[in-house]
Amino acid sequence: MDASLLLWIPAVLFVAAGIAGLVLPALPGAPLLFAGLVFAAWAEDFAYVGAGWLALLGVLAALTYPIDLAAGALGARRFGASGRAVLGAALGALVGLFFGLPGIVLGPFVGAVVAELLWERRNLRQAGRSGLGATIGLALGVAAKLALAFAMLGIFAFVRFASSAG
Repeated sequence: MDASLLLWIPAVLFVAAGIAGLVLPALPGAPLLFAGLVFAAWAEDFAYVGAGWLALLGVLAALTYPIDLAAGALGARRFGASGRAVLGAALGALVGLFFGLPGIVLGPFVGAVVAELLWERRNLRQAGRSGLGATIGLALGVAAKLALAFAMLGIFAFVRFASSAG
């Protein structure tokens, strides 16, 4: 079996796992995606995508973390959610994974509401509003991470195929 083919297998697997990890909180999405792109560049002996481009892609991968945190905080704070509500929403999202699509959609909301009711002693209306804000914040974070991920894939593809055309 060709050595470059052996590198393409983990490249595809890491990219797929990375994209899944940007949506699923149990996987480190950005590092996995970046590792997949490094394997893809390595499979071609870095002939098309070199160290400079990989460094840029690494920076974009690293940016997913502060952007995710900022989006989550913005959405939650806009609706008056506490920091514990944001944590509750994240835990609710994680637990929600085990309940399919309804759990993924409702988990963050329920987690934030429960956190507000138990820890912050807010009434149900305030807790519901905080739950909505925390859920919107998490959704904005996922959207921002996916946007960065597709930018990374687009840059990689553009550089790869623009380099081979020349």
